[in-house]
Formats: sequence, structure tokens, C-alpha cells
Amino acid sequence: MRKSIIFYCLFLLIACIGIFYGNSISGQYTHLRIWSFEHLAVLLVGLPFIFLQEKAGLPAAYNSHLSLGTKLFKPLLIGILFGIADIIVIECMLNNTPHTSLPPYTQPFPYSLFLYSSGAFEIEVFYRLIPITLVLFIFSKIKNGAYQYHAFMVMAVLTSLREPIEQLPSGTTWFIVYSITTGFAMNFLQAIFFKKQGWASSVYIRLGHYLVWHILNGIYIQYIVLSNAVPG
Repeated sequence: MRKSIIFYCLFLLIACIGIFYGNSISGQYTHLRIWSFEHLAVLLVGLPFIFLQEKAGLPAAYNSHLSLGTKLFKPLLIGILFGIADIIVIECMLNNTPHTSLPPYTQPFPYSLFLYSSGAFEIEVFYRLIPITLVLFIFSKIKNGAYQYHAFMVMAVLTSLREPIEQLPSGTTWFIVYSITTGFAMNFLQAIFFKKQGWASSVYIRLGHYLVWHILNGIYIQYIVLSNAVPG
């Protein structure tokens, strides 16, 4: 339990540092996305659910019984692969216009490290930690948890549909299908890892994706594409 609380609080600290850092460089960049402290305070809502993991039939959020390779590197790699797929499809196949500024899905480095780590954490708090834990906790009280597995599968599907639907893109049919399919697949895998290995593994999958798609992609655009761009 102690390590799970530390894990949660570590991300709160990263978000807090990001707020101070973002405000300190806000005059240097346009379109810098900076959290407010109210935004940070909202994330405290998820903290009590860390204490409900065992009662909901879930592993500890940070599962100390698993090796580092199992709980960190494997899920991180899965997220990285999804990020690479997005780079290939969106940057290489769809984007035929050279970048003249940082696109909206990136932020200046190294600020991007703080923003997207916090963003991954926030998504996992509200897309998975709270809804799945709450529903499984409720169903654990019904007939000694007889329907808990069915409840989990329903929640795994529903929480996996949320992000693809909310971020439904425009464009060609194949790209829409790609976005829905990969979005659902990654989110569903996150739910499975959450159930089997603990919530931290779900967070690591998203961090792997954000590392490639938002952070490394942003570094490449910021320091290579834009630095080599010929002024118009």
C-alpha cells in the first residue's frame, strides 16, 4: 500500500513541478498548455481509490510482487509500439505538409516531459482507476462477487471505447477505422493489465505511447524539422 501511495503522489509532484516550470517559460512560447493548481487538486479525488484495490478484487496499484520487467518494461514496450504505429500512420503516411510550428499534440521539450507524464496520469485516474475500481468494489458486495468478472469485462469494453469516441478523427475511412481500432485495443490492454498486474502497469502503457507520440515526436519536430526549416 505504501508504495502505491508513493507512486500516486510522485505523479502529483511531477504535475506540480510542471505547473511551476510551465509558468516560468510561458513568455517564451505561444500555445503553451499549463495546468492550474485547481486541476492538480482534482486529481486528489482518485487517491482514496488506491485504498480500495484489494477490496475490489484488484492487485495493489503498484504491485511489489512482480518483477520490474513484468510490471514496467513489458507494458511500457506495448505503449511504445502503439506510439510507433501512430508515427508511421499520421506523420509518415497522412501528413504531407512540413511542420512550420509545433503541432497541437506536442509541446516544447523538456516541458513536454512534465505535461504528458501528468496527462497520462490524469487519463488513467479518470478513465480506469476510478470507474473500474468503483464498479468492481460494488459488485464485490453482490453475491460474494459472483458477477465481478462479468462486471469487469463490461467496464473494460466501456472504458476502452471512451477515448476513441471522444477523439474520433475526421478524414478518410481507413484512418477513422485505424484510430478506433488502435485506440480501443490499447485501452482494452490497459484494462487487462490493470486487472492482472495493478493500475501502475496501465499507466506505464500510456506513458510508453505518450513518450513516442507526444514527447519524442515533439523533440524531433522542435529540434530537427523546425531548425532546418527555411524561413518563409
